[in-house]
Amino acid sequence: MPSMGVRRVWRRESLIIVTWLAVSAVVGLLVGRVLLCVLLGVSAYLAMQLIYAYQLHRWLTSDRIEPSDGFGVWQEIYTELYRLKQRNRKRKKRLKSIVHEFQASTAALPDGAVVLDSQGRIVWFNQAAAALLALRTPQDLGQRIANLLRHPHFASYLADPGDGGELEMPSPLNEADTILLRRIPYGNNQRLLIARDISEQKRLEHTRRDFVANASHELRTPLTVLRGYLEMMEEETADGAALSSWRAPIREMGEQSRRMNRIIESLLKLARVEAEGLQQRQERVDVGAMVTSLVDDIRLAAGAGHTIVTDLEPGLSLYGRTSELESVFSNLLSNAVRYTPAEGHIHVRWWSDDEGAYFSVADDGPGIDAVHLPRLTERFYRVDAGRKASAGGTGLGLAIVKHCLEHHDADLRIDSRPGEGTVFTCHFPAQRRLSQRAA
Repeated sequence: MPSMGVRRVWRRESLIIVTWLAVSAVVGLLVGRVLLCVLLGVSAYLAMQLIYAYQLHRWLTSDRIEPSDGFGVWQEIYTELYRLKQRNRKRKKRLKSIVHEFQASTAALPDGAVVLDSQGRIVWFNQAAAALLALRTPQDLGQRIANLLRHPHFASYLADPGDGGELEMPSPLNEADTILLRRIPYGNNQRLLIARDISEQKRLEHTRRDFVANASHELRTPLTVLRGYLEMMEEETADGAALSSWRAPIREMGEQSRRMNRIIESLLKLARVEAEGLQQRQERVDVGAMVTSLVDDIRLAAGAGHTIVTDLEPGLSLYGRTSELESVFSNLLSNAVRYTPAEGHIHVRWWSDDEGAYFSVADDGPGIDAVHLPRLTERFYRVDAGRKASAGGTGLGLAIVKHCLEHHDADLRIDSRPGEGTVFTCHFPAQRRLSQRAA
């Protein structure tokens, strides 16, 4: 509904029109040309409207021309438009100030920041991004960033409709350095690309990995000697033998030496997976046959204490690394047997759907509290240190599983509640799934 002020203005304008026509008619009566004078009056009124419309157009398209005062309703239109334009100027100044503050604060960040539009074109970037990603001002503004960063996985990462997670890629300036990218969607299909140099972190991880591998390798020789002597001493602990009174300590030392040997072997295996996993040969792996063989071995080793049920989709295989996949499946099966009480049930599944292939191991063991689930794949992380030690676990099995799955673009999902058992599920992407027809 129009306001009272608008109605009053247009009532006044209507009165002006009626008065103008009446004056034209009176003049026409005086000169004997009523119709001609009325037409001239209407023409003059329309000409005045066109002049005011032209002035308004010039004013709207130029900031330097001030509007005239106008007459009648045009005076009110000029006034309202002038106020609107002033408000827009103030709003534009405020937005410009906000943009400058954002750019100034982002420019001060140690991480690189690149603003991308909906088409992946560069809108703005700070100095850190220029240094990390080899971007230039103003040449690269408006360019598609996928044309400037040529890493094979970057284009698909940028096209991911989700939050995209993180992507590690070699630095465009030096392939020996590593850049971590994270994409943050915001606004109208715009994205903020954050770049961070993690080269030093990678070098530290490499140093740590080499140290663990070297230390583990060097420990094998003295540990082998100790185990040899302990085995000899265990033979002398029978009743009546020279070391019969030391039977319990010697057996305990033997158990701990064997456990230490398992830890060293696991550390060396983890180091090999981290360092050489991507260089291993990939081939078609018959997962059903592999899992069946592993389950048969576990049944023979564990005896009849557990009920293990398998549900394996026939003809479903994976394209991957045989040794790593065997490590994944064997570690998950061993964990289920180790932590499931005697007479417990273990359900092993291998199946596929439109999203890929899945391997799961479900048990009815004691379960795990939710607070521990995010950290289960960390090295040596223990939910119950005493129980794990007595059961013979090394604390490295799930760490090995995690790294092996990463080499297959897969992920590990853990669903568990105390007292309700645990389900470990490996999800392999659809591109690694091979059916019987693909053989």
